[in-house]
Amino acid sequence: MKFGIFYEHQLPRPWSADSEHRLFHQSLDEIELADRLGYHYAWEVEHHFMEEYSHSSAPEVFLAAASQRTENIRLGHGIIQLTTNHPARVAERVSTLDLISDGRVELGLGEGASVTELHPFNLRFRDKRLVWEDAVKCLLPMFWNHGWQYDGPFFKFPLRAVLPKPRQTPHPPLWVACSQLDTIRYAAHRGMGALCFKFANLDAARAWVNAYYNTFVSDQETLCDHATNANIATVSGFMCAETDEEAWEKADGWTFFQFALQLYGKEGPFEPGKVNFWERYQAWKKTPAGQKRSGSELIGSPETIRRRLKELEDAHVDQVILLNQAGKNRHEDICESLELFAKEVMPEFVDRDEDHQRWKQRVLGGELQLEELDTEAHQVRRGRTPTLAPSEEVRNMVSGTAGRPDAKSV
Repeated sequence: MKFGIFYEHQLPRPWSADSEHRLFHQSLDEIELADRLGYHYAWEVEHHFMEEYSHSSAPEVFLAAASQRTENIRLGHGIIQLTTNHPARVAERVSTLDLISDGRVELGLGEGASVTELHPFNLRFRDKRLVWEDAVKCLLPMFWNHGWQYDGPFFKFPLRAVLPKPRQTPHPPLWVACSQLDTIRYAAHRGMGALCFKFANLDAARAWVNAYYNTFVSDQETLCDHATNANIATVSGFMCAETDEEAWEKADGWTFFQFALQLYGKEGPFEPGKVNFWERYQAWKKTPAGQKRSGSELIGSPETIRRRLKELEDAHVDQVILLNQAGKNRHEDICESLELFAKEVMPEFVDRDEDHQRWKQRVLGGELQLEELDTEAHQVRRGRTPTLAPSEEVRNMVSGTAGRPDAKSV
């Protein structure tokens, strides 16, 4: 397997005048350390208007800074919200980042997680999938066509040269955010990597990995003629220390990201400054739900983490993304955790990655057929999903473009 680190830029209250300044610079220090230690990926989210949960509204700026302090680590947008960004601006910013990082960008694409984020950009929550698909069709050819023109239901783009072009050709590797596990199949269907949250156990991991690769091989339908990316990555709460007890003490706030995201989904939007999410989290932690541990967290001693990682390796997960910057986890503890894991655990799994790559080539080449397993038994829903069908206006917009030439390349 390969390993990444993950940043929401969480900043629970109370805040001081320099809280955000300190947070961003500590995160850069951690990514620089991870690069020296041999970690493979650094992923950064994009969220808007979600105080305490995520102060990462301009990931392209942060990743550009990280690119100048690192040499090898891949710089991942996990993800860019295509529903709240114009495709041409995404192409320009991603290409620029790819150039200044010497071709180290991974491009994750997502829809947006809540009405808190989407409504200020004049987007209905229930329409986001259709808008996202149109944005993908408009965006991706900008990377490889000198001139590009597009006429879709949501995006109209006259013939222009979108510059610069990325260093990686035809474009950086593509990923899809899978906040709901059933989106894993959708990512494979669209020929993109799946960025998903942790699996409950080995059976769940194997079922979803098999579903992803079976779909990728037998039911793939890309939205345009882009390069495919067969990869499945899972994010997991992380803290490595000498003992399990010490690790859990240092990772006390790791579930804050789940709690706050669910709160925004269920009750948001909130009037700015009127809710103290950290205080509500403290009360929630005392409830049965807050006390529950899934058993799949990568929190513990090197031996405990090694045992849990072996399950993900046996299920053929491609990448494990370690969520260390969460809640009020201390910068010093995060750095020590990264160092201990890199010394005691990571090397043996990296050494066996060649075996995994051979397995994957057999699957993608049709030599190895994976068993179809029941994924519904391992379904976990996080956050909020649309409960209404796309609006009639949007359905009419999409159906009105069916069969019409909508693109021109030069």
